[in-house]
Amino acid sequence: MRRINRARYWIESLVFQQRKMAHKSYARSIDLPSEQVFHNIKNAKRFAIDIGGSLAKVAYSSVIKRKSTMVFDEPDVPGICGSPIYNVSEKDQEVVRLHFVKFETKYIESCLDFINANLINSKEFVQDKAIKVTGGGAYKYTDLIQSKLGVTVDKVDEIACLIEGCNFLLKNIPDEAFCYMRHGNPEYKFQGVDSDIFPYLLVNIGSGVSLCKVESEDKFERIGGTSMGGGTFWGLGSLLTSAKEFDELLELAEKGDHKPLDMLVKDIYGGNYGEIGLGGDVIASSFGKAARCARDTSVPNFNREDIVRSLLLCISNDIGQIAYLQARLHGVKKIYFGGFFIRGHPFTMHTMTFAINFWSKGDIQPLFLRHEGYLCAIGAFLKGMREEDAEHYSWGENLAGSSGLASPKQTTASSSFDYHMKNNFSLLEINRLERPLLPCPLLKDIMGYFPDTVDLTQDAEARQYWLDCFHTGAAKTKDLAIKSQPNSSDAVERANKFLEKYRSRLNSLRQNPCAFGHLTVRSLLDTSTSILEECLFPDIFSQQKQLENEVALHKLSARLKYLDGLPLPERLLQLAMGFLAGNVFDWGALEVCKILEQSNNFGLEDAQAKLQKRPWLFDDFDAWSSRLIRSKPPLKPPYKCAVIFCDNSGMDIILGVIPFVRQLLSMGTNVILCANSAPSMNDVVYGELQLLAKHASDICPILRSALAEGRWMVMESGQTSPCLDLRLIDERLVRTMSEQGADLIVIEGMGRAIHTNMEATFHCDALKVAVIKNRWLAKRFKGDMFAVMFRFEQSGIIAGSAPRSSSPLLSSSSSAASSRSVSPVSSLSYLSSGAPELVRSRRGDDSDRNGNCEDNGDGLSPTASSAKIPITPRGSR
Repeated sequence: MRRINRARYWIESLVFQQRKMAHKSYARSIDLPSEQVFHNIKNAKRFAIDIGGSLAKVAYSSVIKRKSTMVFDEPDVPGICGSPIYNVSEKDQEVVRLHFVKFETKYIESCLDFINANLINSKEFVQDKAIKVTGGGAYKYTDLIQSKLGVTVDKVDEIACLIEGCNFLLKNIPDEAFCYMRHGNPEYKFQGVDSDIFPYLLVNIGSGVSLCKVESEDKFERIGGTSMGGGTFWGLGSLLTSAKEFDELLELAEKGDHKPLDMLVKDIYGGNYGEIGLGGDVIASSFGKAARCARDTSVPNFNREDIVRSLLLCISNDIGQIAYLQARLHGVKKIYFGGFFIRGHPFTMHTMTFAINFWSKGDIQPLFLRHEGYLCAIGAFLKGMREEDAEHYSWGENLAGSSGLASPKQTTASSSFDYHMKNNFSLLEINRLERPLLPCPLLKDIMGYFPDTVDLTQDAEARQYWLDCFHTGAAKTKDLAIKSQPNSSDAVERANKFLEKYRSRLNSLRQNPCAFGHLTVRSLLDTSTSILEECLFPDIFSQQKQLENEVALHKLSARLKYLDGLPLPERLLQLAMGFLAGNVFDWGALEVCKILEQSNNFGLEDAQAKLQKRPWLFDDFDAWSSRLIRSKPPLKPPYKCAVIFCDNSGMDIILGVIPFVRQLLSMGTNVILCANSAPSMNDVVYGELQLLAKHASDICPILRSALAEGRWMVMESGQTSPCLDLRLIDERLVRTMSEQGADLIVIEGMGRAIHTNMEATFHCDALKVAVIKNRWLAKRFKGDMFAVMFRFEQSGIIAGSAPRSSSPLLSSSSSAASSRSVSPVSSLSYLSSGAPELVRSRRGDDSDRNGNCEDNGDGLSPTASSAKIPITPRGSR
């Protein structure tokens, strides 16, 4: 890979691809067309710059135009049973997206020339006529910016932008913050979305260091700082070695050994200095041995790797001690480290983590950010968005366009070019969602809620299986994508692009499972959906869903008539069986796909015949049935309002879910039926569900009156996934749940009730219903294909039944199972393949359970001065 001449740097380097950074330079890049990096930059709507002493960062928003499906109730073509129930078409959709670029500040003039050439002709940009600028350069370069761009420079406070950017990432980007454990497995421990992020200490390490205590959205103060920062490391490193680039210095530090230069306690005392608690490997004097070099000609010249490592330890330990002292002084338990000095470099994070843990005895938590370098740029951008009622929006990471964390195990094994590719934190794309997403009010412990049942970063066997499974399934997804657009001339090309990009992502996750946060089945599914959208396949199952909805709707009347002819106890059982049988129709399950493709007449009765015979793997039906019957409806409804998160289109929603909804309505319970806001697999979407509810109400007077009276409400969940993250659902749904006094939540499907929310607890009763359509997963539960989960968890009672240890699929009994048995063994133990309990710890240190830190042979013991600081142990956190 050829290197770009410095003199031509910003003319050429602003057309680079961020994830392919050039050898030994995080500011340079390879020469590629700008469209590959600066997506839609000519349509940029808003602009912000953070100009620091060493680096400048650019944030801009653009309008991304893509296709989406639209359903409408205007039939114009005869369907297979007469007129179609609805038609499907594609429409153009606009999505606002936030992008980032970085460069060395000394190239600011060339950068402005680039902006002038690419953005100044944009109608939206001209209308704005002002850009937000923060950092010290907002003052230094004001005249230059105004003369180059002809716009007004709106200077915004750097510290305020820094805090706002940090708050934004912590609140909106799942797994943005993490602890780093060099000797852990995995090395990264992610926080997830934390609704209670305050208070915290933000240590921003750029050219210098600023420490800010943040107590709320608008209450913060700078409480300290030091001039010993990233600029010190870069400057001294350049003076002491021939290395000139920041990343080159970090790479040298990774390879070096500080002990030939640093004077240790054992160099002075011959071992430990036990009287004052100093270990022999503690650094007594940074670069202490170098002072003897001039008087001792027998000592060889120090190599540059050792010099840089010693320098990095010296600066990191000082910053760590200052941060610890300030955190302790102000009673703060969380320290977030940001700035381009950190940049996700494993050894740097390890030195900072070790220093904080050493001095605090594990009482203060050191944390890092995936996109730490853009805090000020994000904050400046948000200052402008505030003028557009930004609080009415929410934001979500674009998984298809964002880069991940570096693999700690590959920092020295790969070439410099590969290393920089993997260590690039800068590529971040965030989509704007048109309304806020809020936590589900029914969750019992919002702070402790974690949607995913298994973290694949901790379970190697499960990780290997699911990565292989999705790698194989991607080929089927590609074929379905091509089939969904038969009249498109470039469908094959775009589908192949999806396959290449998705499999490339899977391969990178094999190398570093933590690259994008917690690796889960949900994240793998969501990444597939995101890449399909980027390749202009908004809904590859739209035609299949339309066909199946049409077929199922014509069978609804007969299904309801059959159910009405049954006595209540038997009707409730058949409703549950229908609910489960409908869930079999899942095009996301490869083995089910084979069945559906081989038989055009596979119906609800056929699916019901494949279900596990009772007693089911998780069988709480008797408790559920008893709960409904003993309430004596409709005089006394069993529940005030039920919230149901449904799954698939076709047989599932129409013949399985809607009869279940109808039964609750007939018992006097109001129902909120929730569907995805956007397509994913063959899951029913809100727009489709609205039309299906209307057609179903035309068939059944109970449904018709409930819909007209507002007792049956169809709402969008705010989700775009086959799984369900109850931390982020549509604000209108949240409001309606509270207004209706929802006291029952029903979650359907493998993705929503097994891969996620299996261990979720609620203030109200919960019913989790799913058919396990994956043989490998079923065996982990000690079951087989089409094993059943019908789990009823009553509020205030120990959560539902555990999987049976016997072989329930061999049972031929069709009688009702015995009353629900409660096992103290959590179902998580079955999913984790005999592993110990899946503790999602928020601690990310290298300390033992008492908070005591060990050197682990890395020579990272902080300086001897630390032993003189009195430590007051605090209680267990």
